[in-house]
Amino acid sequence: MKTTLKSGLKHSLIGAAAALSLATMVEAAPQNYVLDASHSQIVFSYNHLGYSTTYGLFSGFEGEIAFDQENPAASSVSVSMPLSSMMTGWEARFAHFMGPDFFNAKGDEIVSFTSTGIEVTGENTAKITGDLTLNGMTKPVVLDAKLNQTGTHPMAGKEWAGFDATATVIRSEFGLGQFAPFVSDEVELQISIEAMKAE
Repeated sequence: MKTTLKSGLKHSLIGAAAALSLATMVEAAPQNYVLDASHSQIVFSYNHLGYSTTYGLFSGFEGEIAFDQENPAASSVSVSMPLSSMMTGWEARFAHFMGPDFFNAKGDEIVSFTSTGIEVTGENTAKITGDLTLNGMTKPVVLDAKLNQTGTHPMAGKEWAGFDATATVIRSEFGLGQFAPFVSDEVELQISIEAMKAE
């Protein structure tokens, strides 16, 4: 009787441990988030002839994040946007960028970034390596990223996450090096995004 009781108790404990382990694994799996297009922006800037810093903006783009809070290195991100969504604040500059000196584009060409690896560098920071496709060329780029916060959005009532990141892109690597070095070859990116947990 004692042997049977011990055996049953042992199997019960093993079963409970297995169930707990499985629950933990499920809970720790990456959660899918979709970008909040109304609160996600990419600001780019470059030096113009040493006289000024000129800025432009991408906004309203789409993307997805698989975010694993327990193991951030297992997370991933992908975003994409049409080139025509670029905003420069001056119509003539936008036309110049789209013209033969730079993109020679119609505007429906897609700019995209897909992560290929994440290196955690601190409690809320990481380096995100990924493939940037721009002007029909794909090159690796590294984002210095920071998790701002996660939690329940006070108005939407849904799980939310916010991130900031910076990166430097060498435009000549994408066939866009005209007028360098007078117009800086380095383009600085400042990225800020919000994302909601997918339903």
